[in-house]
Amino acid sequence: MIRTLRTTSLALVASSAIFSSNLYAEPGDYSFWATLVNLASPDKANAKVTEAQTEGMYPLTMDDPGFDDNFDPADYDNWQKVDVPVSSGAMCGNGSPYKFFVNRVPDTSNTIFYFEGGGACWDYASCSGQAGIRGARNPNGIPDDYVQNINLLDFENSSNLATAAVSPLIYTHHPYNQFKTGEWNLVYVPYCTGDIYVGDKTEVYTDPTGQNPDLIWHHNGLRNVQAVVSWVKNNLQKPKQMVAAGCSAGSIGALLNYSKLRQDMNVDYGYLIDDSGPLYRAPLDSTDKDTYPSLPLHHEVLDSWTTFTPDDDPDAVNPINMLAQITPGFDNNELASLYVALSNKFPGDRLGVTHFLADGNFSSYSYERFHEDIYNDPDADSRLNKLRQKWQQDTFTNLIPELQQTANWGYYFPMYRDFNESHCTTILDLEYGEIAEHGLVLRDFLDNIVNYQGGAMIRAYESDQVSDFENNHNWFYDLVGGLL
Repeated sequence: MIRTLRTTSLALVASSAIFSSNLYAEPGDYSFWATLVNLASPDKANAKVTEAQTEGMYPLTMDDPGFDDNFDPADYDNWQKVDVPVSSGAMCGNGSPYKFFVNRVPDTSNTIFYFEGGGACWDYASCSGQAGIRGARNPNGIPDDYVQNINLLDFENSSNLATAAVSPLIYTHHPYNQFKTGEWNLVYVPYCTGDIYVGDKTEVYTDPTGQNPDLIWHHNGLRNVQAVVSWVKNNLQKPKQMVAAGCSAGSIGALLNYSKLRQDMNVDYGYLIDDSGPLYRAPLDSTDKDTYPSLPLHHEVLDSWTTFTPDDDPDAVNPINMLAQITPGFDNNELASLYVALSNKFPGDRLGVTHFLADGNFSSYSYERFHEDIYNDPDADSRLNKLRQKWQQDTFTNLIPELQQTANWGYYFPMYRDFNESHCTTILDLEYGEIAEHGLVLRDFLDNIVNYQGGAMIRAYESDQVSDFENNHNWFYDLVGGLL
């Protein structure tokens, strides 16, 4: 009875839009009548994993009809938990089963893969949870009710503010900053491995105090992503348009997984939104961390999360070799070469990078532990200024020149927002991300990236060091900050 009423109400909503549907339709949107048919009989997957895709490094997996994933294909417009079999190779860092969440809609095949943000880890404190928000997210695994529906001003479960409502990119009912991808099929990829979705290595981390047993930690992010992609291909319609996005760790996770994700999904229109997870130039054979401030970080994470070494056998199974094999032009000595390589591999895709130039969060991960003058500085304001200086150095000398070599990377770098340490431009809302000197707001950039009609890429950064530090905060930020 409930299902019948729900289907009827959805049909009424669809009928109210019948006269305007053709005006706003995009590739991948279904007609009015096709939507009604889907409500009665959900469409089935039409591009399942092939035998060829089950071979090679980090293969996809065929559908297992005997495994109950708990997904109801007719339960539209609700977040649903999807379980994946252990045989897929997926698991969280602590060894618990991996799961992800899907919100399906009846009126389009278009899909966004949203990679959850939240820290990183490469030692006992950061992987065990002792380091708090600066360490691995979900060190104890993914709860079954991790992502749930959220209604306007429904803050009883504040965790949903950091999942289902984290960004207008996926929050369908955002009260004032709706974005079109929030009306698409939503695939929420949780983060529980501390490795920006690119790890494939099991590490044993020892408690330096000697009080706790060793921590066996599975940096398994890359295999988790393959399990998610396999399920989407085996259960949903092939999208016409696909976005890979995230912020922070999720952003760089989307970037590092885009080559294989885009290749496996084989959509007509592909878009990437790299929000506050840049991959700065830092040649691994260099020792010059003054010129390449991110160099020590790159060495640390590659050693902790992968078995890759610079003189590696190119056929050895690890994430870096995989990227090199499937992405012509990617240089495994220079991770930032991925920007140009992705542009060349997918010249028709629209790719975008955005972050605040005064970011005090990702910059801390990138430099604080590795640069003595920052780590040993007793003054918090002085440390933050040094972090921002290196962050802006990396942006202007070790990122923008890479993007400028391409035709289809856009970038958008406003200065500052008084929320979340000025970290992530697309979380909570799209406010205070303007670049006034160019007459641009953040939505202009997002509309420019997720745009099947093409056009010139927006490339802009803010030089004004003053105005963004004024009038950049509201009561809602205080409310959400307190809840989180």
